[in-house]
Amino acid sequence: MKLYELKAIAQRLNDFTFISRARRVEDNTIELMFDKSKSYFFNMTRGNSFLYKAESQRPMQGYNAPFDTLLHSLLSASKLLGVEVPNNDRILRFTLAPKSSYKDKIIYLQLEFTGKNTNAILIDENEVIIEALRHIDADSSFRVIRPGMELLAIPPFKHKEETQSSIDNVDSYLENKFVEIQKKKLLELKKQKLSVVSKKIKKFEHLLAKLPNKEKLETQAIEHQNNANIILSNLYQIKPYDTKLKAYNFEGNEIVIPLPKDVKVNRMPDYYFNLSKRAMAKAKNVYIEEENLRSKKNFYDNIYFALEQTNTPYELELLVPKRAKSLKKKEKLREGELFWIEDYKVLVGRNSNENQKLLEVAKANDLWMHIRDVPSSHVIIRTDKQNLPDSVLKAAAKLCVDFSVKNPGDYEVDYTKRKFVKVQEGSNVLYNKYETLHITKEGVEIRV
Repeated sequence: MKLYELKAIAQRLNDFTFISRARRVEDNTIELMFDKSKSYFFNMTRGNSFLYKAESQRPMQGYNAPFDTLLHSLLSASKLLGVEVPNNDRILRFTLAPKSSYKDKIIYLQLEFTGKNTNAILIDENEVIIEALRHIDADSSFRVIRPGMELLAIPPFKHKEETQSSIDNVDSYLENKFVEIQKKKLLELKKQKLSVVSKKIKKFEHLLAKLPNKEKLETQAIEHQNNANIILSNLYQIKPYDTKLKAYNFEGNEIVIPLPKDVKVNRMPDYYFNLSKRAMAKAKNVYIEEENLRSKKNFYDNIYFALEQTNTPYELELLVPKRAKSLKKKEKLREGELFWIEDYKVLVGRNSNENQKLLEVAKANDLWMHIRDVPSSHVIIRTDKQNLPDSVLKAAAKLCVDFSVKNPGDYEVDYTKRKFVKVQEGSNVLYNKYETLHITKEGVEIRV
């Protein structure tokens, strides 16, 4: 952050009278909403800190560290007494009167834009640290950042002369910065997410290519059965130490049949009969496995297409969450995909079989979703008997559409409690007492 930027921002923020909301919305980003309407975002990434202005949006995950708890309790609904840049240095300091204090009390939020030591620190009126975004120990810096420690001043910083000394319209400046940041972040994230999904698609393509051929399996089954019958009719010739049998097949041609090791002579026909049964069973079921793999591949094809059409990092993160967030301490599903939307668990079926499994594991009050009149993924939202926010419903319905269809257009997503869904056959269902969300899938082309 440059000094002229910090000064202009401090001057603008002094126009407000209170902070109505204070929370962390990303790992390194703090949102402060002023006077119930204006949200400013402070990205405290080490070595790359910046500010921007944007509309408030519910974060993808909640943060519950001690810093977050105190940030919310001390700053939300607090009176803003002033914002300054102390000593013309790389700091924004907010002077605040918390709403919860039973007597006049002053606290400070100090945002330090100091390169690798960039930090957000809550301080009491005696300059003692209440809590901080990052704790810093004595072995890392002479300036220890720990609760209960006195906050030492940062070393003076010699600024280079700046050609620009003021900003005409701070809000427009910060809004434009948000647009630039979003574009860059979108491109980087999109590239990363597309790579992750592309690898999954290639994995299923590889598995499909490795599937055995049905005709070959049927031929093998007949061959094994013939070998079993030939061995059975020539048992009297076979010695316990023989490794192969020379005989004539049913067409009168001489053949050589390998004999299995460590199998008694009288069990050798059974060995080949079993091989024949296995090959025939595989031939009968290979189409099921192919259908399963192909449906999963199509699922990720739809995700890939949806990623290409996304316009915000939020949508990208929703479609392909970070591993740590999506697995929630390595929590996995045996069937389907697991997502988290605002701390609500969302389960998505990738094919008919997984849709059926999700219907079986869903609880009575869980919410079930499906696109009306279109074969689609089933979506289950774990509710724990809570009322779901509209933002969760809309995000889950968007997932249902994005994961189920490639073609852009307007879709109707029906949803109801699981207890109102009656399974007919497989994953085919009847349902009542439902509501409907209208979801538009954006796109520039229709794929088939």
